Amino acid sequence: MYLIEPTGWLAGAKRCPSPNYNQRPSGDDISLLLIHNISLPAAEFGGPYVHQLFTNCIDCDAHASFQDLRGLTVSAHLFINRKGIIHQFVSFNDRAWHAGVSQFEGRDNCNDYSIGIELEGADDINYTDAQYRELITVTKSLQSYYPAITTNRIVGHSDVAPGRKTDPGIAFDWRYYKTALG
Repeated sequence: MYLIEPTGWLAGAKRCPSPNYNQRPSGDDISLLLIHNISLPAAEFGGPYVHQLFTNCIDCDAHASFQDLRGLTVSAHLFINRKGIIHQFVSFNDRAWHAGVSQFEGRDNCNDYSIGIELEGADDINYTDAQYRELITVTKSLQSYYPAITTNRIVGHSDVAPGRKTDPGIAFDWRYYKTALG
């Protein structure tokens, strides 16, 4: 397991502070874990663009598909790349801007009470063993530190924004992941 520092940072993660966050309305309400995927350009891995997007440094002219990203301010708490390396952009104590318009169990604004983890990937491309290994270890650490994040309160972006989002997609092995959590 990983140590979560009182400041909300994961010990051992590469810190890449994002300006795209604000305070949670209630800091003691962290009770949901959202799993996402991201790749820029779509289905291309290993480049600098996700980090640039989350830190407002992306050149929207670098690729034709980036035009829709102009002026977008988004972030996630964690990003796990294909090699399993974990990058943290926002303290867990703060509200990252990852869910957008969202609802879980009748409650709106999932960013207020959730932690967002982005996996470098695409809906229909298998995730790596290294990503699952780190995601499982991080999840167990989060569940220990935030006991309200029970296994039934770990969902995909598609579950809180149906019709708008599809990630983490059909390639994500929910059964394997949740079985590994115990």
